[in-house]
Amino acid sequence: MAPEALQQVEETIFRSKLPDIYIPKHLPLHSYCFENLPQVSSRPCLINGGTGEVYTYADVELTARRIASGINKVRVNQGEVIMLLLHNCPEFVLAFLGASFRGAIATGANPFFTPAEISKQAKASKAKIIITQGCYVDKVKDFAEENNVKLVCIDSAPDGCLHFSELSNSDENDLPDVEINVDDVVALPYSSGTTGLPKGVMLTHKGLVTSVAQQVDGENPNLYFHNKDVILCVLPLFHIYALNSIMLCGFRVGAAILIMQKFEIGKLLGLIQKHKVTIAPMVPPIVLAIAKSTDTDKYDLSSVRMMKSGAAPLGKELEDAVRAKFPGAKLGQGYGMTEAGPVLAMCLGFAKEPFEVKSGACGTVVRNAEMKIVDPDTGASLPRNQPGEICIRGDQIMKGYLNDPEATAGTIDKEGWLHTGDIGYIDDDDELFIVDRLKEIIKYKGFQVAPAELEAMLIAHPNIHDAAVIGLKDEAAGEVPVAFVVRSNGSQITEDEIKQYISKQVVFYKRIGRVFFLDVIPKAPSGKILRKDLRAKLATGVPN
Repeated sequence: MAPEALQQVEETIFRSKLPDIYIPKHLPLHSYCFENLPQVSSRPCLINGGTGEVYTYADVELTARRIASGINKVRVNQGEVIMLLLHNCPEFVLAFLGASFRGAIATGANPFFTPAEISKQAKASKAKIIITQGCYVDKVKDFAEENNVKLVCIDSAPDGCLHFSELSNSDENDLPDVEINVDDVVALPYSSGTTGLPKGVMLTHKGLVTSVAQQVDGENPNLYFHNKDVILCVLPLFHIYALNSIMLCGFRVGAAILIMQKFEIGKLLGLIQKHKVTIAPMVPPIVLAIAKSTDTDKYDLSSVRMMKSGAAPLGKELEDAVRAKFPGAKLGQGYGMTEAGPVLAMCLGFAKEPFEVKSGACGTVVRNAEMKIVDPDTGASLPRNQPGEICIRGDQIMKGYLNDPEATAGTIDKEGWLHTGDIGYIDDDDELFIVDRLKEIIKYKGFQVAPAELEAMLIAHPNIHDAAVIGLKDEAAGEVPVAFVVRSNGSQITEDEIKQYISKQVVFYKRIGRVFFLDVIPKAPSGKILRKDLRAKLATGVPN
């Protein structure tokens, strides 16, 4: 037997505890989401937490088609990009769906980004229009003028901006026939992957249909959501977690999605009580805030049947603390990565069968997909209970990085396996546990911080000779970026000066928490920064 064949035979592949299901991968994303529209047309689809306004499924589907026609009128063609520079709001949802109906692509960006960060993403994605709020127009107007990009405002529209109503009031019958290939890109979130600078992640119609189906379709409707649920959406829609696992999954099952613009503990608890929220997807910092809150007893939170945490690991102590606040709710963790579409594994404790929810587990690999654990050094697949790099394969993973075939090839191998950069193992019950990270990315409250991006800024400073950035564990944030800096000859640059230099250029979660000065940055002969050595320095206290 040839060595390649022998390796294939010996490869250990893990699959879901649940059987594979039929997935309608021939449908465009919007057709899939609204496939059951006749049954749910009059039901609430979106609830604006700030105003109480309710949009039915019929409202949302019709308005999305009108926006598609409006997008076409402002000359956004099939395959071109619109940027959604918005906090959570109904307009984000409607514009995303409108882009899908048009055959266009939506890229979401954080409104708190600096003008430079926004311009970088808009330029890289070749965005044709930017939909935003009036208060953020100053961040983008220069870029828009220089690059002939149209600005659309959802509220007050300054001179030179279209109002969102000019899109949403268009005649849906004016939209030309659009023939969408299911391999066409529909969403373009930005991610740093396992290393390097943020890159556009190309998610297709087929990929997102597959990912949503893996979570909510099939014979087990209680696996995740059902059509009587009210789903809290406080996580940002410009992040793939909320976009996929709240918005799209909610649409598919016909649930109501309660939109909160931003997290405030009092308002969140009040909205849970008022709208009888049943599903509460969260991230560890929000779970921590709820666990520490002394106000939870003032509200009726008994409607919540499921709490789901993702984006970063949740410790056992925090799990126990939040369970005490929601005694009637099940709590489970999932595991995702933007490039994976994004869900790789999910807890089955919500299914009809009484699967046990293990503390610290991320659940089992999603249906209609394959997972393997590989030795990072040899690439050989590993059996149960042996930690290695987590790899996943299936129709849900990204098409690749936008205009970056080299980075794509470094993430998805020739056999179609996406390498996550995370270290984990699968136990005897097919449950996945994350134990470490190969990747360099820092996770601040679930947001990605790429060390390479901060390092490039630091090294550009004339008083800094060399620099490296790693994450420091933090109870509230998960991790915060800290910098190790080698001053230029004769420089006396201070920690505060470096912090201010960075904070002027980046969004709040990329700001440097601490600066440590070294004589030399530890590096391998190849020039790669030895981040393990830097972590060891932190562990010993004050580095020297």
